[in-house]
Amino acid sequence: MADFVRDVMTPGVVAVRPDASLVEAAQLMRAQDVGDVLVTVDEQLIGVLTDRDITLRTVADGVDPLTVSAQAVCTPNPVVIGPDDAVSTAVALMRDHAIRRLPVLADGHPVGMVSLGDLAVAQDPDSALADISRAEPDTWPGGNPV
Repeated sequence: MADFVRDVMTPGVVAVRPDASLVEAAQLMRAQDVGDVLVTVDEQLIGVLTDRDITLRTVADGVDPLTVSAQAVCTPNPVVIGPDDAVSTAVALMRDHAIRRLPVLADGHPVGMVSLGDLAVAQDPDSALADISRAEPDTWPGGNPV
């Protein structure tokens, strides 16, 4: 079993500028097959934007996602963790804050993400959540992941 966040995190980050439109962010999520992007300025994290944020905070209200910036909809000042922190700390943070993803910061810069799925695969590889997390994404007839 992994002891440290660095052992379970997904290295690298997918990031957008604060002024990126939600359409741009959503297209990047689709291209990278991720459910969130970090909103950064000069490699400094200012927020996390999820597909759920786009859906519930914009589309559900009938707002044009081409006219809304990532910064306007993202969760500012997100809970974060370091790569040398214990996996148990990540689990506790996710539980305490009811979140599914944690940006991993080293020296103040994003270096990866740790998700609920990452933790499931590491801690209970035979669980249903681990199986789902390892599964290949479905695709639309055009070949893009759903």
